[in-house]
Amino acid sequence: MPESIKKPVISAELDARLHLIFDSFHRLTGRVLVESNQHERLSDLLWDAPRAILAHGTEADPVFFYGNRLALELFELDFAAFTRLPSRYSAEPLAREARARLLERVTQHGYIDDYSGVRISSSGKRFRIERVIVWNLLDEAGKLHGQAATFTEWLGLPD
Repeated sequence: MPESIKKPVISAELDARLHLIFDSFHRLTGRVLVESNQHERLSDLLWDAPRAILAHGTEADPVFFYGNRLALELFELDFAAFTRLPSRYSAEPLAREARARLLERVTQHGYIDDYSGVRISSSGKRFRIERVIVWNLLDEAGKLHGQAATFTEWLGLPD
């Protein structure tokens, strides 16, 4: 695992994507992803949230474009490495089929809030995530830009 997870530089493109994560979550679920205030930037609120937040794009083999500090700690990657990772590699090979079915359900329904599954870190550590909310990243015009997930519950598993 990286010795210290550093917050990435927030480009205009990443800032727009972070707002899409935040706004899509609220639009689809009616819930607030993180409590915001006038004094903190959204990028700081998402980065330091007490929940894992991650998102991938719409490529043929979607690649993560964001993971907050907690997500990076769980996956044992720094931001640069995480944002080069095809999201399917976050699951064990046997769990990838179930993950694909999950993403299809999200595509059809906009979001789900009942997912549980096993994920694997870069060092091979397995952990179970519970009560995961997965949602489509839709702009105000309804264009799909990817999918995101958040969770607050995980449990390390034996090797």
